[in-house]
Amino acid sequence: MRRRTFLEFTAALGAGATVAWSGPAAAHPKLDLIVAAEGAGDFTTIQAAIDAAPSGATTPYVIGVRPGTYLGQVIVPAGKTFLELRGLGRAPADVVIADDRANGTLKPDGTPWGTSGSASVTLNGADFRATNLTFANLFDEAAHPEIANRQAVAVLTRADRLVFDRVRFLANQDTLYLNSTAAGVIARAYLRDCYVEGDVDFIFGRATAVLDRCRVHSLDRGTSPNGYVTAPSTDLGNPHGLLFSRCRLTSDAPAATVYLGRPWHPSNDPNAVGQTIIRESWIGAHIGATAWSDFGTWPWAEARLAEHRNFGPGALVTPDRPQLTRDEAATTEIADFLRGADDWSLECTGH
Repeated sequence: MRRRTFLEFTAALGAGATVAWSGPAAAHPKLDLIVAAEGAGDFTTIQAAIDAAPSGATTPYVIGVRPGTYLGQVIVPAGKTFLELRGLGRAPADVVIADDRANGTLKPDGTPWGTSGSASVTLNGADFRATNLTFANLFDEAAHPEIANRQAVAVLTRADRLVFDRVRFLANQDTLYLNSTAAGVIARAYLRDCYVEGDVDFIFGRATAVLDRCRVHSLDRGTSPNGYVTAPSTDLGNPHGLLFSRCRLTSDAPAATVYLGRPWHPSNDPNAVGQTIIRESWIGAHIGATAWSDFGTWPWAEARLAEHRNFGPGALVTPDRPQLTRDEAATTEIADFLRGADDWSLECTGH
């Protein structure tokens, strides 16, 4: 099995050329707090700044983060609304927020953290925003052969109306866990010009999420299959799951060794009929003629998995790769996924 070593992982944290960015983030007119690892700000840790932020905010409360690597688990409580973490470097690689635990890593009491507990960053507060920074889980698989459950989440989202703008998400298995507070509860997230990398089920969960003009990179595990990009668990009552629009799906893995996804049914929930739609996106040769996979006893053909007008060497049209009809495509635009009863998509994305 060929997964990234710890040295390769830490080198990736500073790889400014991982994806092409349009330039440094625009200066924000007001920063409420500044975090600086070297001590020149209001706080030296991300969690301390979050703890100091007001609860129940109804307007953005902006925490500027100066360049550096900030280690330690970060949790945004449900009461901390309208928080924004804004990287103050020239590129997302300049600010790294990371931890290093996995599902099977043991807590001080001797019990495992579990997948949700492994998250480097957990977002429970609505209207959160992150800009121009990196979230990572640095769990070193090679250094821990004794740990069988290696799911290691970089970011777990549970809240509604989240925005990630020019953010990198780095891990191996289960990188980005897009969730909600309970089955049947809709929570929306919008990712614009972001970079997400991993290998197994690395974009997964029941949230409604849009990845707009993002790069989605599958790591080469040296196995076949090499991995799965998505593992949606969208509730049957939710018409909108994961949408990839105008993205680039890339990999260094051999041709036709990676799947676009497989349907996840947590606790064998029959109502978790996952949805992944990939449209107008460039797909590399790592995706083959059969792009979707069963998940245990749950067949992919019974989930809501489809493509529309993709291109690139891996954008094949075969009987095993369902395509949206023109009418279906007309109702699966970005605004359809994010709008909701509050017209949030119109406000946050301009769509």
